[in-house]
Amino acid sequence: MAVTRAQQPVVTTTVALPVRSRLAHPALLLTGIVLVALNMRACLAAVSPMVGEIQRSFGLSATASGLITTVPVLFQGVGAPLTPRLTRRFGTERVVLGAVLVLGAGVLLRVLPSVAALYAGCVVIGVAIAVLNVSMPGLVKREFPDRAAAMTGVYSTTMLVGATMAAGLSVPLERALGGGWEASLGAWSLLALVAAVAWLPQVLRARAARPGAGAGAGAGVSGPAGAGPAAAVRPIQGIWRSPLAWQISLFMGISSLLVYTLVAWMPTILADQGMDRGEAGLVFAFSNLVQVAGAFLVPLFAGRMTNQRALAVSMALLNAVGIAVLLIAPVPGAWVAAVILGVAQGGSLGLGLAFIVLRTDSAAGAAQLGGMSQAVGYLVAAAGPVGAGALRQATGGWTTPLALMLVLVSVVAVAGWGAGRDRTL
Repeated sequence: MAVTRAQQPVVTTTVALPVRSRLAHPALLLTGIVLVALNMRACLAAVSPMVGEIQRSFGLSATASGLITTVPVLFQGVGAPLTPRLTRRFGTERVVLGAVLVLGAGVLLRVLPSVAALYAGCVVIGVAIAVLNVSMPGLVKREFPDRAAAMTGVYSTTMLVGATMAAGLSVPLERALGGGWEASLGAWSLLALVAAVAWLPQVLRARAARPGAGAGAGAGVSGPAGAGPAAAVRPIQGIWRSPLAWQISLFMGISSLLVYTLVAWMPTILADQGMDRGEAGLVFAFSNLVQVAGAFLVPLFAGRMTNQRALAVSMALLNAVGIAVLLIAPVPGAWVAAVILGVAQGGSLGLGLAFIVLRTDSAAGAAQLGGMSQAVGYLVAAAGPVGAGALRQATGGWTTPLALMLVLVSVVAVAGWGAGRDRTL
């Protein structure tokens, strides 16, 4: 049940998830977090400018092409509930390393010359990102308890930097490498390898610390600033029955649905209206670039506010305005829509992740809420790309999909109003 901060009971039970372990030098830890986060959206954004070529290469329908983006999102929802169990058994550090390596393997699998391999790679990518999505908020809560909202801004911003690079470089990489869309998309596996190497010191330090310090076994941990030993590592009871948890999940889910729908189709929407494919890719990349500002600033504002209701509703309104521009004047208003949607989508991502750390009092709680909100959220979001593709194929245009997205924005506003309350789980 949600309670106000003043009503929170003091709990002294120790659980398996450590808090603030500082296993490696903070700069090394931050470098690892940044490089891991760079991978968490890059392989998804890279495929968007290539959807048309992939469709022609395999002779896919518009609906089947939408699955290229939908399948990873769907399996982010499927994989999210499994992550807390994995981190308890193997430790967060090893789980993150494994997920990054699996992500790189999925990127390579996706570019093999087979439709089955294409979709199998999408499944592997989705599960790997799910594990990282759920692991990272708990890790940030554990290692930076007094700056959790600010650090959430850092890694959510980094995710979008990776997406921006991928969206902007996909077509140039295709031309530079001369290997078609396969070479362009496959090149992003190297980024996963770099992140794995950078993260390896965390795994080695965790293994060295575990026998003596109980780094993975839960003995003698310290809570967030001012909380006392183990005071804030209690599990959340009845999280699936909590209205607040569901409001956060719906805010994240429908916001993500809007994001992934436009990740899958924004360049195509613009190209279908007569814009050059290269320029459409640049507009999309620019929108991702603007998302960086929203993803960084909104969590900082959220961490300084008593409640975040106005912030959540503002993000919903900006989404509505940007979608309306795409609906009414897609080509003349493309760059304006890119700015508005960039702020709205980056801000919504950052705020959704900030809700996970602001509405919980522990790394264990953040992992639980992250598992639930991202399971629900990405299962909801998975309907966006394939649904939009099916509607476009059925109606012959983008008016109906964009109009439906405008309706969904109102749900985001209502959910965000509830999620922004000054409560904790």
